[in-house]
Amino acid sequence: MKPAADRPKTVPFPVPRGRRWDHLDLLERIDASGSISAAAQAMGMSYKAAWQAVEAMNNLSEQPLVARQAGGPHGGGTRLTEYGRRVVAAYHGLEKERQRVLAQLNQVMGDFDQYYRVIRRFDMQTSARNQFIGRVKSVKKGAVNAEVILDIGGGDELVAIITNDSVDHLDLGPGIEAYALIKAPWVILTTEDGLKTSARNRLCGVVVRCQEGAVNAEVVLELPGGKLVTSIITNDSVHSLGLAVGARACALIKASHIILAVSN
Repeated sequence: MKPAADRPKTVPFPVPRGRRWDHLDLLERIDASGSISAAAQAMGMSYKAAWQAVEAMNNLSEQPLVARQAGGPHGGGTRLTEYGRRVVAAYHGLEKERQRVLAQLNQVMGDFDQYYRVIRRFDMQTSARNQFIGRVKSVKKGAVNAEVILDIGGGDELVAIITNDSVDHLDLGPGIEAYALIKAPWVILTTEDGLKTSARNRLCGVVVRCQEGAVNAEVVLELPGGKLVTSIITNDSVHSLGLAVGARACALIKASHIILAVSN
């Protein structure tokens, strides 16, 4: 068995810009330092890449792994939740067991590692900024398309419209675990509670990040259940809506803009 320092890095969550980070290492460094900035610096990551990784992990988990601590004499910080610590501990246990099994397989099949690396390449990677995991609550088929309601936890649901063929291909039904993928430019933001729209999905929360670029801005909402929704809108829209950290806003998402996926 390879020593721990030489074991291959594993990445259980998608990473932006194609770079492969060890997210377990990131979680442990956050827990040790109480700071995402310090953890990112120690790993050679940008602060933005670290935050995006944390957001992806929180969204793909049934409960938040990382929580913010506001205020305090040092301006607050970041820590792992108790659930996050249990996930890290469980992952360590699984990694040890995986190494034991791989060692046994290599004794039988000397080049097993080569084929295992090929299999790992089949893991899902996507450019969709918003990725949620949940369980199908209901499936209602029509003549061509079907309405699928996905419970993503925290009291939030997403409604997706996909073809009946896709429902059959994914074998979707009540209780099935599925991913919902939504590109950030497809997320419309509003600050008006009474606004009537054709968008089937309305997720309301508080702005936790608002970063303007040359033309567009990235706005991140935190939902009451801890999930995060990212939207890309113009800087002009940010100003006209009065969006800033701490402001309340709602994300509007058309049901046809939600892509569903399942694990093999």
